[in-house]
Amino acid sequence: MSYILIQNGTLIDGNGGAPIKNGAVLVKENRIYAVGHKNDIKLPDAEMTQIDAQGGSILPGMIDTHVHVMFEEVDFMRMMATPFSLNFYTTIDRLKRTLDAGITSVRDAGGADLGVKTAVEQGVIEGPRMQISITVLSTTGGHGDGWLPSGSKMNIFSSYPGSPDGICDGVEDVRKKVREVLRAGADVIKVCSTGGVLSPTDHPEFTQFSPEELAVMVQEGEFRRGIKVMAHAQGAEGIKNAVRAGIHSIEHGIYLDDEAIELMLEKGTFLVPTLLAPIAVLEIAEATGTMPEWGVKKAREAMEAHSESIGKAYEAGVKIAMGTDAGVMKHGTNLRELGLMCGVGMSAMESIVATTKTAAECLGWQDKVGTLNAGKLADVIISKVDPLQDVRVLEDVDNIGLVMKDGRIVKDIMN
Repeated sequence: MSYILIQNGTLIDGNGGAPIKNGAVLVKENRIYAVGHKNDIKLPDAEMTQIDAQGGSILPGMIDTHVHVMFEEVDFMRMMATPFSLNFYTTIDRLKRTLDAGITSVRDAGGADLGVKTAVEQGVIEGPRMQISITVLSTTGGHGDGWLPSGSKMNIFSSYPGSPDGICDGVEDVRKKVREVLRAGADVIKVCSTGGVLSPTDHPEFTQFSPEELAVMVQEGEFRRGIKVMAHAQGAEGIKNAVRAGIHSIEHGIYLDDEAIELMLEKGTFLVPTLLAPIAVLEIAEATGTMPEWGVKKAREAMEAHSESIGKAYEAGVKIAMGTDAGVMKHGTNLRELGLMCGVGMSAMESIVATTKTAAECLGWQDKVGTLNAGKLADVIISKVDPLQDVRVLEDVDNIGLVMKDGRIVKDIMN
């Protein structure tokens, strides 16, 4: 039996309680064996590796509940000119950067297929553990339809044998499409119940899919041992349709109204803000000029409403799980989202809980990851600087001194 003791740091366990000075985590093989004040942990009479946190903060591995690992910094012309298989090779670096940033678990919201997830699980490539949705379900002319007036298509997500085309219309077509996605190995169903910023022929406030179509997605997921549905949902009516249908999480939530917030509280729906996404669209547009004009225009329109909506939802008590839409921005910059969550009213501790405990609950993995508790998988990171003083220190990957995933050290720059 191999043990690892991480000690000499302040323990922030992800549960939201007071940090513990001189905290420690004892790991046995791939699980947390004991956690708490160093003096309260009974050390084993066995071989043990010791890791000195050097006065830093010991935290759970972070979780991003909304990423797209198969692309990065949207540039449609470059994407159209990229050989198909090259995307899989470039994804290797994106996954490693995500892990190096302290993100040990992700939910991919469209693009990654079963092969990518399996490559990580089998250790062929390094990356966070993954839930995958594979294909984004969209109506004709909806957020996932890249049709242009010229008749050409500019789709972010290509269809191929491991990834069915996501366009579907009508209850029975939707039912069949969900079954195809689940057959391909999806862990979660991803749907666009509204338009979006980067789609060419719609708007974030456009409502897409009928209540009946959304309900059948939820129903088909329930048939598969409770597989959940996540909804790209930005306009108020599309958000409310999704919540009423029993969809598990609302992604983005740009134009929430009071009724939508009340429905989310009533149903226990998670909110994944992705506050970084529209900011990234504007940053990339300014830096490179590659963002389409329609995307820039809609991102500018959305900025103020987005922050106001997430702030209102937070004040009301909606469950907020951290998600970024990484892929729109560079992978590995995910933890910028925590500072933005603090900007709408959350404390540093609350933003950390949203990125650990609540994010794990959103993924249904609360028994495995998300907090430093005995019996859970040993996903542990060390921040060299105290994030409770300024959570933005986590944005700098050089401040993430150590990353342990599943009991194995995958990054160590403590010395």
